[in-house]
Amino acid sequence: MSDYALEARGLTKTFGGFHAVKDVNLKVRRGSIHALIGPNGAGKTTCFNLLTKTLTPTAGQVLLDGQDITKLRSAQVAKLGLVRSFQISATFPHLTCLENVRVALQSNNGTAFQFWRSLKAVEPLNQRARELLAQVGLAGREETPATELSYGKKRALEIATTLALDPKVMLLDEPTAGMGHEDVEPITDLIRKVSAGRTILIVEHNLSVVSSLCERITVLQHGEVLTEGTYAEVSTDPEVITAYMGGVDD
Repeated sequence: MSDYALEARGLTKTFGGFHAVKDVNLKVRRGSIHALIGPNGAGKTTCFNLLTKTLTPTAGQVLLDGQDITKLRSAQVAKLGLVRSFQISATFPHLTCLENVRVALQSNNGTAFQFWRSLKAVEPLNQRARELLAQVGLAGREETPATELSYGKKRALEIATTLALDPKVMLLDEPTAGMGHEDVEPITDLIRKVSAGRTILIVEHNLSVVSSLCERITVLQHGEVLTEGTYAEVSTDPEVITAYMGGVDD
């Protein structure tokens, strides 16, 4: 088995004559938390979409556990264990926390769209749903509608629904975006906790979160890899500093 859970080789995406992502090579070591950072407009979101097959690359390959998944659809790679948070963690606001996680569990066991089934048929999933809610700090909130949760708790619920798919590799797109200071630390601690036994690739603008979580960091600029290294290495790189100072909106 490859040492790398997720790889991109020469990954490229063009829109007309514009290179949104160009010749990106990325190796995410198994069991690590790896960050993909860069100024606004660097191509991070496009890269995430290519890795999870929301977009089809113009050129290059994506490998999961050494297996070429470039030609697979997003639903197929999710079943193989590569899950992007927003794809399955968009919560249903008027369902309870328990119901939200149970829907995700149903999708994992092939009963997601069997709406004619009675509630008794899905009751066996309730215990696992409760365990996942407890894991993300939502024990006791099982019957709370998602719409009544604070922003930070909603993000925790989203992570619980992501975990319901039992991912091998989790791609988290700006998990602390829009949070107040009081919510950032709990979500950071939660990501660290759920990373046990998993590989995580994260896009995050909050560099203090990146510095505390991530072992390896890849910096994108204009759709290309600018540099890669530890936080200490990339944060003092003159090219990275210049890129951030001169960033434009994504």
